[in-house]
Amino acid sequence: MQLYNTLSAKEREALIEEAGKERLTISFYQYAHIKNPQLFRNHLFIAWNELDVLGRIYVAFEGINAQLSVPAENFEAFKKHLDSISFLENVRLNIAIEQDNKSFLKLKVKVRDKIVADGLDDNTFDVTKKGIHVDAEKFNELIEDPDTVLVDMRNHYESEIGHFKNAITPDVDTFRDSLDIIEHDLRDHKEDKKLVMYCTGGIRCEKASAYYKHKGFKQVYQLEGGIIEYTRQVKDKNLENKFMGKNFVFDHRRGERITEDVIANCHQCGKPCDNHVNCANEACHLLFIQCDDCAEAMDNCCSTDCKDIHALPYEEQKALRKGKTVSNLIFKKGRSEVLKYKK
Repeated sequence: MQLYNTLSAKEREALIEEAGKERLTISFYQYAHIKNPQLFRNHLFIAWNELDVLGRIYVAFEGINAQLSVPAENFEAFKKHLDSISFLENVRLNIAIEQDNKSFLKLKVKVRDKIVADGLDDNTFDVTKKGIHVDAEKFNELIEDPDTVLVDMRNHYESEIGHFKNAITPDVDTFRDSLDIIEHDLRDHKEDKKLVMYCTGGIRCEKASAYYKHKGFKQVYQLEGGIIEYTRQVKDKNLENKFMGKNFVFDHRRGERITEDVIANCHQCGKPCDNHVNCANEACHLLFIQCDDCAEAMDNCCSTDCKDIHALPYEEQKALRKGKTVSNLIFKKGRSEVLKYKK
């Protein structure tokens, strides 16, 4: 019985090209009380591998968080399988605005302590006791209310390239940092202000809404389906779009353009730009914003030091990396001093 990947990313990419079939990039999440995450994980892998699903899925005692790609022709079968699971029946599926057949190249279903890393050591609140979900139309109404505080629950590298007008965008590296900062800054308004939150697809806001209700906030709202669903509803219902720029996404595309506004700048030269890249030096892999001119001049690297290393023969680069681990704080490294125009 196959429970893990047997093909490399390159092999899978070749198969996708050979098949020539359209795929859908989808994300969804659900907070629930899962008694045996490992057993549930195995069940999902077996079923979804048969449907040629690819993606990154996290399962925990508190629920599931999934970002994946499925062949369009298998979508109905995939949806039927979801509906056969009691707490996933009719779960909201966020279908990407921009489709890419190679958004994911492997099926990875992993058991984690939590589906959203929050750094909290607090088991006294129930993540299923969430705030009020609002659609795009109601969200637009709420954020025009002077008694509303609109908060972006994403990290600095996400909000830098796109956010809602007049939103508070905490300059943070982690979701955990946002939780403390927001509670501290709004501690005197737990009863008189409407706390309205948004994120990419809704998963962080949902946990945050349960947390802030637990902390005493009386009026807690979240944008249902996040920026992804908001964009879809704005288009379908011909609503005013109050989002500016790009929506950062966590696959190789790194961003979906929502409006033509470019609100960020190249971290190396300062020109208007909102294209995230990873430094070509594998020992660095820094996430940063780079324009085409700088990419050409710097050989897709973040610094002259990385450019010099990247120019070395592969075996020499490999020898330099031996015994060293690329930092897991890649996004935090985006604050590197070598980036002159990082906000």
